[in-house]
Amino acid sequence: MGEGGGQVLRTSLTLSLVTGKPFHLSNIRSRRAKPGLQPQHLASVKAAAGVGQAEVTGDTQGSAELIFHPQKIRSGSYHFDIGTAGATSLVLQTILLPLSLADKTSTVSLTGGTHVPWSPCFHYLDLHWGPYLQAAGMNFKLSLEKAGFYPQGGGVVRASVRPAGQIQSLQLIERGALLRIVGISAFANLDEDIATRQKHQALRRLEPLCRDTKIKNIPLPSPGKGTFILLLAEFEHAHACYVALGEKGKPAERVADEACDGLQAMLNSCAGIDEYLADQLLLPLALAQGISELATPRLTRHLLTNAEVIRKFLPVEITIRGELDEQGWIRISPNQKYLKDNLLKGIP
Repeated sequence: MGEGGGQVLRTSLTLSLVTGKPFHLSNIRSRRAKPGLQPQHLASVKAAAGVGQAEVTGDTQGSAELIFHPQKIRSGSYHFDIGTAGATSLVLQTILLPLSLADKTSTVSLTGGTHVPWSPCFHYLDLHWGPYLQAAGMNFKLSLEKAGFYPQGGGVVRASVRPAGQIQSLQLIERGALLRIVGISAFANLDEDIATRQKHQALRRLEPLCRDTKIKNIPLPSPGKGTFILLLAEFEHAHACYVALGEKGKPAERVADEACDGLQAMLNSCAGIDEYLADQLLLPLALAQGISELATPRLTRHLLTNAEVIRKFLPVEITIRGELDEQGWIRISPNQKYLKDNLLKGIP
């Protein structure tokens, strides 16, 4: 289905918990170099099973098939250890929405990768994704105890999740004027000069575009070595965020350029938010009270796949205009009667 990766699994897990519908998934990640469930995906399955008291078949490493029968969502105190540098953010995103719709506060502790490839890093969640979900009515706090970089992992993220009540729609079409750009150039167990080089390269690129650009170096506690740069563009009506990770042999200047290239492409479009946020907002907004609209600088295969999975669980109308990898517009029209009759009276 679509891009055929772990997002099919994670979106299915979230919506199975929220709707109470079981699912049977086959040919899991069959086109990947390492097909089937890997430790990162198993962590999401085990987290969802714990939160939803689910009966699960096929939850073993390498399994290409999974059957998931959720029961009642249970708020509580949870700890999940991925055991590798797998992304804590993806596990957190799998269970955050269901826990937000539960009736009591939950606490979650996750151990693994916090700043690793192919996933939103902790600071993206905390500074960008989180505030948008909070604007939509969700109520949670995130904290970083230790950063976990590839390949060591060992990072620790904590979340306190309060009941959300109703989720509100968002209008993220018009961004308005660019007000400022703020950034973080972070480093762990490396010379601060690396972070300074990242910062200065980004400033050289961005100050001609926005005079009010400020980036600060921050050290992070971590069991391993790592670095990244995050750039957050603040507009009148929206935000956009781009992150690039360092790696061994990758010059600091190239790390900065990767984040700057992403942000500059967004600035050259008419989009309201970045393409990663558009994808990550799709699922919660499918449960919102009202119609949401998003404008993205690039329609990703990830977003199109996410929409396809959501439609299998919910009677929601998701209209997407635009071509793959080009600027696009998304309209999300949840079925209000279904939400009222099935979700807003309490999670199954």
